[in-house]
Amino acid sequence: MSGSTDQITHQDRVWSVADHLDDILSKVHPLEPIDLQLPEAQGCVLVEDIAVPAALPPFDNSSMDGYAVRIADVADATDTYPAVLTVVGDIAAGSGAAPAVRPGEAARIMTGAPLPPGAEAVVPVEWTDGGTGAGPAAGMLAHSAAPQAAGGEVRVYRPVAARQHVRARGSDVQAGELALRAGTVLGPAQIGLLAAIGRGTVTVRPRPRVVVLSTGSELVQPAEPLGPGQIHDSNSFMLTAAAREAGAIAYRVGAVADDALSLRATLEDQLIRADLLVTSGGVSVGAYDVVKETLADLSAEDGTVSFRKLAMQPGKPQGFGLIGPDRTPLLALPGNPVSSYVSFELFVRPAIRALMGLPDVHRHTTRAVCADAVTGSPEGKRQFLRGFHDRDTGEVTPVGGAGSHLIKALAHANALIVIPEDTTEVAAGAEVDVVLLG
Repeated sequence: MSGSTDQITHQDRVWSVADHLDDILSKVHPLEPIDLQLPEAQGCVLVEDIAVPAALPPFDNSSMDGYAVRIADVADATDTYPAVLTVVGDIAAGSGAAPAVRPGEAARIMTGAPLPPGAEAVVPVEWTDGGTGAGPAAGMLAHSAAPQAAGGEVRVYRPVAARQHVRARGSDVQAGELALRAGTVLGPAQIGLLAAIGRGTVTVRPRPRVVVLSTGSELVQPAEPLGPGQIHDSNSFMLTAAAREAGAIAYRVGAVADDALSLRATLEDQLIRADLLVTSGGVSVGAYDVVKETLADLSAEDGTVSFRKLAMQPGKPQGFGLIGPDRTPLLALPGNPVSSYVSFELFVRPAIRALMGLPDVHRHTTRAVCADAVTGSPEGKRQFLRGFHDRDTGEVTPVGGAGSHLIKALAHANALIVIPEDTTEVAAGAEVDVVLLG
């Protein structure tokens, strides 16, 4: 590729947080829908409304192990004078034809088995002797065995109401009802519903593939010893986890040294499996910030990359563009851990959600009472402080200081406290906007 820098831009303009995000979202478009089998569709977003083809459950069935009876036959049953019924057979779950229950009769039935013709309710086995003649306690023991050709008599010690312990046909959903709306993220319960109504495949937008890599010759993998001037790479692990939490299929690439050729080769290799690329580090004005140099080369023929100054703290330096033959979105984040994470929440997470085709890509924001005073917020910049939000009291407490390297404080935060550009101090007890992180 050419080494020209014609398509890379270094802008003196200071961008607002909103303008930078709007630019990203204007260039990130939902992935094309595909058909997936149910196990592969988890975490994906439906692109079609799904209607129920048939009632669920499809037939009246028992919600208990017990005996299917006519209510008149057990209306006067007591412990002293039990109703004595003739057992005409067994009905197990999955049974086809079931024996009809006529006056004075009962059919032994298992949970989920179809209610037989003539039966009006189910007597739980605990209310019977299970056909043993030894009382209710023996009834439970008798029913613990697998169904066999039942016969003889059963004593019933309590009456039942009409339809008691019966799950009615269509009591879950009726045929033609809307099961799931387009835009639904498929979790375990939704996958279960689709299976229950007989859907083996669904049309969804796939989970975006996000490749995360850190840059910096000082970075060492966790569990490896540190040399002079070295630190462990935390960003790639943190950002990969954040991408997965946002709904992506995330791939972490080992830290890349401050070498333009190595970084370029890595990015070119990763483009083939990426719907979105995320880098951390190398976006400021230092002599060894090779991300800009590398992206100048990559974008010369196949895209554009813009490096910007944002009116925010932390996270002032940001990069965004489209690279490679497929114009894959790339977000270049600052290298300090807190700056990197805040930038992810504000810009990368919405981009992932946009790729998924979700209508709302933003974290929930609420108002909360700031428990402690905040001073020294930089004028003209929107500050994002780590905080702990108490949902019960409606208070938020700042956690740690404003330093962009304080990752311990980040680990104990569940919210970002937003201090507007025109505010330098917040009094204790004042209300603030809070971005909830979970």
